[in-house]
Amino acid sequence: MELVFDGHVIEWRGPSPFYFATVPDEESDRIREVAALATYGWGVIPVEAGIGDTTFTTSLFPRDGAYLLPLKAAVRKLQDIAAGDDVTVRMTIRL
Repeated sequence: MELVFDGHVIEWRGPSPFYFATVPDEESDRIREVAALATYGWGVIPVEAGIGDTTFTTSLFPRDGAYLLPLKAAVRKLQDIAAGDDVTVRMTIRL
């Protein structure tokens, strides 16, 4: 399953900060349709994602009925991404 969406970048405060792009409701609904086939536990779903000309692998985190796409520090640095930004994401669910 391939998706393209605009997500808002949020910072998750914890022992160490994490950054995520929010997956919109419509795309989250589509992901839930294949979640049981794709998850490897705890509801996380492996994906290959791209922002700009940077491609990376990670796993979506379920959150409040939607999903969050973790943004690695290397990706944020290469694409000059900060909390509060909106980013266009290309994403493939790895089944």
